[in-house]
Amino acid sequence: MRQTFVSLSPRPGVAQNFQLIEPDDPVACVILFAGGPGILGISDDGGKISYSWEINFLVRTRKDFAAHGLVVAVADAPSDRYGKNGLLGGFRNSPEHVTDIQAIIHHLYGLTGLPVWLVGTSRGTESVAYVAIHGKTDIGGVIFTSSVTVTDDQGTSITDLPLDQIRVPAQVLTHNADGCHLTPPKGAQAIADNLTNVPKVDVGYFDGGREPESGPCDPLCEHGFFGIEPSVVARIIDFIRSSMD
Repeated sequence: MRQTFVSLSPRPGVAQNFQLIEPDDPVACVILFAGGPGILGISDDGGKISYSWEINFLVRTRKDFAAHGLVVAVADAPSDRYGKNGLLGGFRNSPEHVTDIQAIIHHLYGLTGLPVWLVGTSRGTESVAYVAIHGKTDIGGVIFTSSVTVTDDQGTSITDLPLDQIRVPAQVLTHNADGCHLTPPKGAQAIADNLTNVPKVDVGYFDGGREPESGPCDPLCEHGFFGIEPSVVARIIDFIRSSMD
């Protein structure tokens, strides 16, 4: 398994950084989108890749995805969004965000020739939905976990986006005890109901886990599948592999 730091320049004067993890015999690629502001602080210090924030569900399981044969790109916020709000306040639903992520998609296609899936958690599901709808590059499918289905001043419910324009396999996963007011478990079915043109949809509900060590909208609780990460990752891997058969 090879790990590298990649920095692209999708827009003038803007760096779009990500960590790239390459297993020996990959079958597909995934771009992982963290929630919240999306500022992960990914950097390369003499060949050692570090993060300023890496407890997000998808970030802390990134090597698990690679161990299952997926090339992994963990997307950081672009350099021009490194203020305190990061990707919040509407940037996840912007043409600039699509441009940045399409640069990563193109990089992965050029590197591997394999299908690229978009995987998001919490606010990261906004990125997945918007790029899937407005991107001009084919993707393999989309995965929504702990999805935002309530609009506020920090972002948009993905059920307020035209999900009927997504035409690739889609998976929607939630924890039955997710206590975050922005990501209620009932929202999973609402998302699925709006995915009217996907060839395949999987809705999954999880239970259990470890005693929470964070607030209800933070990563170390049911919202972040705390303590049941292997089961959730396995469900995602199974869906990706079965959709490629």
